[in-house]
Amino acid sequence: MFYRGRFAPTPSGPLHFGSLVAALASWLDARHQGGQWLVRIDDLDPPREMPGAADRILAQLEAFGLHWDETVRYQSRRGEAYQAAVTQLLDTGHAFHCRMTRKELATLDHCHPGIAAAVPAGSDTAIRLHVPDRQLCYPDGIQGQVCNNLHRDGGAFVIRRRDGLFGYQLACALDDADDNITHVLRGADLLDSTLRQRWLLECLGRPVPDYAHLPVVMNGRDTKLSKSSGSEALDPARASQLLAAAFSCMGLQLPIDMHGASPTTMLAWAKARYPEHQWPPGRQQPLPASSL
Repeated sequence: MFYRGRFAPTPSGPLHFGSLVAALASWLDARHQGGQWLVRIDDLDPPREMPGAADRILAQLEAFGLHWDETVRYQSRRGEAYQAAVTQLLDTGHAFHCRMTRKELATLDHCHPGIAAAVPAGSDTAIRLHVPDRQLCYPDGIQGQVCNNLHRDGGAFVIRRRDGLFGYQLACALDDADDNITHVLRGADLLDSTLRQRWLLECLGRPVPDYAHLPVVMNGRDTKLSKSSGSEALDPARASQLLAAAFSCMGLQLPIDMHGASPTTMLAWAKARYPEHQWPPGRQQPLPASSL
């Protein structure tokens, strides 16, 4: 199988150190296996976007030497494909129109909540995907066997919102399928989305990528580094220092004489040693002191 990976940031702000670790891991995994690495901008939700963030993210990736293949994808240009998938799911009985919240759905008949909640199509309806009431599992490349019962954990999920915007699970899964992505390596904060995305692709009859979820980087206050928590944006002037710290998260200790080298030189060193990396167990890891 020819490897095709991807990095898909949301333009709600610039990349931070946690983003760098995720992008670097995905890039190294693809490059080590002689595969391709794509970049997608998940600009699906305009109210959450920061003006200029998409361009700044791409500039940050280039400054750190993380160059991508092919053209950058933008979810905002994929509306027709998303609608076609929604129509297919409705036509095949996998999805239904609904006006209820997730909390209201949870109070319905345990066996047939989708049937009880379904309403005729209308402008003020969301569209949800039925989920099975059974354990679904898959082998995660880092976290091991991952299982969940989607029916008991949130139930039928939104694939098109009441305001007309398409749901994250639908867009992300369909983009991966349409781009022929074979491997998704991302943070463990998205682990709960994976079984939903796998189920959605199964309903669409589309191939499912291999998934692996690396531990997310936490700050000293046990908070995940994120744009919403105000994490510091990546500074291209500190590219070498931050790359060394990101390698440390992967169990790759840069030699002393390599510190201060160019990002291109450091990435070539890391790519040759990538099989030596070892992610720490679990879903979280501390912020390296060298990144401060």
